[in-house]
Amino acid sequence: MSALLEAPLRDGIQQLGLSLNDGQIEQLMAFLDLLQKWNKVYNLTSLRDPQEMLTHHMLDSLAAVPPLARHLAAKGLPAPKLLDVGSGGGLPAVVFAICLPQLDVSCVDTVGKKVAFIQQVAAALRLRNLHGIQSRVEQLSQQYDVVSCRAFAALQDFTAWSAQTLRADGIWLAMKAKRPDDELALLPASVQVLSIEPLKVPGLDAERCIVWMQQQAA
Repeated sequence: MSALLEAPLRDGIQQLGLSLNDGQIEQLMAFLDLLQKWNKVYNLTSLRDPQEMLTHHMLDSLAAVPPLARHLAAKGLPAPKLLDVGSGGGLPAVVFAICLPQLDVSCVDTVGKKVAFIQQVAAALRLRNLHGIQSRVEQLSQQYDVVSCRAFAALQDFTAWSAQTLRADGIWLAMKAKRPDDELALLPASVQVLSIEPLKVPGLDAERCIVWMQQQAA
């Protein structure tokens, strides 16, 4: 079934202005296959329809790649590290790891079967830059250049729980549906909102955005 999704996937990639090679597109398709296969047993996502998985998960995550790539290019980091919090079925983490091979991506989740899925994806797709960590994010001590989440928690909780994992000059990337004004109002003074970047997801008629944040210097 997922082979039928390659044409709309390629079309979406073109609409987003991404330059991915055939190998990367094959990895994205293989990831979609694995997500469908494992989802039957491990309930990684509530979506079951492959077309919905493509638009609501794959293309939704791909829409964040160009903004993230621009941020990494502007920083000029030689070996950037990203932590994706509450990765679940690996979205957007696996997509980031495939599209940005220079980025070292770690996924943290408390649920063992979801971490096992990430590790299986890393092995099956030969993604040496993708790692699964079973833990609560509050218990991690390693620091990262980017800490991301997608539909994980309210901004106040996300930033509070992951603050110690963010390098002093690092940035939070929170993927949201519509502009989360209620959540923004609850952020503490220690969190500075840099920008709220709207995203256009190919094939999805819904609001999406990235909230970019950083820790305010004391």
